[in-house]
Amino acid sequence: MICPFCREKDTSVVDSRPTEDGTAIRRRRVCGCERKERFTTFERVQFRELTVVKNNGRKEPFDRDKIAKSINISLRKRPIDRESIEKFISRIVRNLEGLGENEIPTSTIGKFIMKDLANLDQVAYVRFASVYKNFKEAKDFEQFVGNLNVYKSD
Repeated sequence: MICPFCREKDTSVVDSRPTEDGTAIRRRRVCGCERKERFTTFERVQFRELTVVKNNGRKEPFDRDKIAKSINISLRKRPIDRESIEKFISRIVRNLEGLGENEIPTSTIGKFIMKDLANLDQVAYVRFASVYKNFKEAKDFEQFVGNLNVYKSD
């Protein structure tokens, strides 16, 4: 594993344990360079190679970190612990892999996230929706928030 700080190839594992939900192995590593930087990696089962189909038709490899980044932005300063967020992201990825498709449209990914966020945290749900649904004006928020209970029951 290459050190993200100095790019040294000589790193070693100092601690290894499963995540709480058992879907990944968390490895604490230390770099072999003079600075002895520490960092964490996660090892997860990958059932299939997924490709994301963008709205413009462009295709790119699925990147779990992109989903994690957008979800983390939505959940910023919300009372959701780190472990719950990781479980949430893992559940989304497993659901996508469970579709049995190799190519997944971004709209499908967005729907999975929206559905689960609605049940996890309403504020994060609205934050994510504002980007996913491309809100342009305050009235877009108003309309969306007015329909919150309708969507949650779907």
